[in-house]
Amino acid sequence: MNIYQKKRAKPTVPIITLIDILAILLIFFIVTTTFKKKESLVKVNLPKSSEMASEGKITDRVALSLSKDGQVSLGDRVVPMASLPAVLTRFKKSGEGELELKADEGAPLGLIVEVWDAATKAGLEISDLPLRVLLDE
Repeated sequence: MNIYQKKRAKPTVPIITLIDILAILLIFFIVTTTFKKKESLVKVNLPKSSEMASEGKITDRVALSLSKDGQVSLGDRVVPMASLPAVLTRFKKSGEGELELKADEGAPLGLIVEVWDAATKAGLEISDLPLRVLLDE
């Protein structure tokens, strides 16, 4: 009696189809990803205007934000008012971009004047520091 055992083929995983699926998923996730801009840590409610005309040219600027409770932030970090002139001087020397002033509608006028004074001490011109206002459209 001759018993013949058939050799079994080893089970394989179809790697090539898995690589294709992985590549398609990777392309899908890259295309559908949205990139967030860095926002300031201070929540600011900008005042609104319906009578001002909007400018045609909009440039990306780093926000110097003022909250209604007196906090000041440059970009994504909170800056104490005492060290604001030094921080603005370093910002100007680094050439990271241009600034814009975002003041909350409840921010005291005295705080805005203090920030303008700090900007002047840092060598910035007030005309180079536009005040951001939301427009009703």
